[in-house]
Amino acid sequence: MADFVMPTLGADMTEGTLVQWKKQAGDRVTKGEIIAEVDTEKAAIEVESHTTGTIERLLTQPGDKVPVGTVMAVIREDGQPTTAPIHEAARRAAVTTPVHRVEVAPVSPPQTGRLRISPAARKLAAERGLDPAHLQGTGPDGAITLEDIERAGAITEVTKPGGVADRQARMRQTIAAAMARSKREIPHYYLSTTIDMGRAVTWLKQANEARPMTERLLYGVLLIKAVALALRRVPEFNALWKDGAAVRSEGIHIGAAISLRQGGLVAPALHDADQLSLSDLMKTFQDLVKRARAGSLRSSEMSDPTITVTSLGEQGVEIVFGVIYPPQVALVGFGKLVERPWVTNGQVVPRPVVMVSLSADHRASDGHRGGVFLAEIDRLLQEPHIL
Repeated sequence: MADFVMPTLGADMTEGTLVQWKKQAGDRVTKGEIIAEVDTEKAAIEVESHTTGTIERLLTQPGDKVPVGTVMAVIREDGQPTTAPIHEAARRAAVTTPVHRVEVAPVSPPQTGRLRISPAARKLAAERGLDPAHLQGTGPDGAITLEDIERAGAITEVTKPGGVADRQARMRQTIAAAMARSKREIPHYYLSTTIDMGRAVTWLKQANEARPMTERLLYGVLLIKAVALALRRVPEFNALWKDGAAVRSEGIHIGAAISLRQGGLVAPALHDADQLSLSDLMKTFQDLVKRARAGSLRSSEMSDPTITVTSLGEQGVEIVFGVIYPPQVALVGFGKLVERPWVTNGQVVPRPVVMVSLSADHRASDGHRGGVFLAEIDRLLQEPHIL
C-alpha cells in the first residue's frame, strides 16, 4: 500500500485545505494523475499521485484542514491484494495527525462538457456569490478565468473574512515566516556582476524576426536557459539542504518567480529547463505564468524547484539581492536591462548591460565557486546561439 499524504508545497506551508477529491475509492489512478485539489495560502493546487494503482480508501473529506505529511488516502499499488473494508472509527484513527474540519464556501459543481473554470476562479466566484454558468469565459476553449470574475465585480469589493483581501494578508504572513526562517537559518553570501548583453539582444532580435509573432522569444527566457546550463558546470548550486547536508539534484528545475495579480509571489518549477529548447522553454514558461495566475498549478511544480531565478527589471530595479527559499541553496537575480558606457577594444561605447546577483548558502558553496557560476552565466550569454 502507498500513502497519499498532504505534500509540502514550499517551506512556508504547514497545512492545506482539501477542496475536493478528483477520484473516489475504487478508482484507478496512474502516476502523475491529478487526484485532489488543495487550497494553500498562496493558491489552489492540483495534487498528483506519486504511484499507479487503485484508491483503497479516502481518509479526509473536502473542507478538512490537513497538516503537511498527514495521510489523506491509501492507494493499493498494482499487484497488491485488496484489503478488507475498515469502519469509520478506524478510518479516522488512521489519520495520525489531527485534521481540523472547517467551513468552506460552497463550490458550484462543474458542468461536464459545458463549463470550464479554474479552481481559483471557481472559489472566488463562490466567495462573491456569483454563478459561473452565467458568465462568459474568455480563456482557452471558453474557460472562465479570474479576470472574468473580476470583471463581474468580484475583486475590488472583497473585504469580508475569507475573501481575497484576507487571503492576501495570510499570504504575506506565510511569505514573511519563510523568509525570516531563511535569514535565521541560512548563512547567506552575496555576489554580483555586470554582463554585456549586446550579443544576446542582437541575436534575439534577429531570431524573432524569423519567427511568427506567436512564437517569438522573450528576453527573460535567455536568462533562465543560461542559468540552467551554467548549473551543469557548477552543480553545487542546484541542490537542496536536507538533514544537515546539501544534496545535489539530478534534474535542473528552475523556480521562476511569478507575481500574482492579487498580490504575493509563487516560484513554480520549470522542469528540466536545461534540456528544453528555447522555443519549448518559452511555451512552458508562458503556460506556467498563465496557470499560476489562474490558480491551477500542480503540486510537483510547487515542490520540485532546485534553484530560484527572479527578475525585477520590469519594475525598473537594476540589481536584486534575494533571500534564498529553503530548502534551496541559491537564488539568482536579474535587474533591468540598461544602456551604459562600456570599454570594448580600448574604446568607450554604449552597450546594453544587466546586473546579475547570486544569493547563496555558505554551507553548500563558497565565494570562489559563486564567482565561477556567475562567470559561466556571462560566457553563455555571450554565445546566445548555443542556448
